[in-house]
Amino acid sequence: MIDLHTHSIFSDGELIPSELVRRAVIHGYRAIAITDHADFTNVEHVLKCLKKAKYLEEVMDIKVLAGVEITHVPPAKIGKMARLSKELGAEIVVVHGETIVEPVAPGTNKASVELADVDILAHPGFITIEEAEKAAANNVHLEITSRNGHNRTNGHVAKIAFEAGAKCVVDTDTHSPENLITRETALKIARGAGLTLEQAERVLNNSQKIVDEKYQ
Repeated sequence: MIDLHTHSIFSDGELIPSELVRRAVIHGYRAIAITDHADFTNVEHVLKCLKKAKYLEEVMDIKVLAGVEITHVPPAKIGKMARLSKELGAEIVVVHGETIVEPVAPGTNKASVELADVDILAHPGFITIEEAEKAAANNVHLEITSRNGHNRTNGHVAKIAFEAGAKCVVDTDTHSPENLITRETALKIARGAGLTLEQAERVLNNSQKIVDEKYQ
């Protein structure tokens, strides 16, 4: 399992990074990105803390990536926020997409897929084919999520992504220990979104490719 969207106590998660990573190892994770919620008020603090979690790679058989989830930042400011996050050392930049269960500002999806600095658009709700085509052009991955509520539009996201040629990933949006999943469960989530087994395997392999690129 490779999971590129999780949270620690440095935003609204329940676990400090060391416990989050330890529990991920038990679930068979090969890599995990800790992507705490961030905006312009806290991004320096979040990344300063999360980059220290890299020490766990020295003693555990897992890759640990420090990142952020840009959350409820006005669309006009997402580009600046993504660039700043990368400049501060974020290895993974996730944007909190237009999920149907939160009042995310319209235009968030559009602003996010136009940016090469964004790695993943999380739970993008009723993303449009035009937005998915832009995501494909800019190598922004669209998230199929195991997170309750956000996952209500997984089928739509998967369908539109494959029509547009956009790449998908399966992530958990973990906030508490029980949110972590195995690779087998991740495959079932992708299949549940309407993908064939071959397509689901390809989606999970996309996460491995992202990690490989970060560790070149």
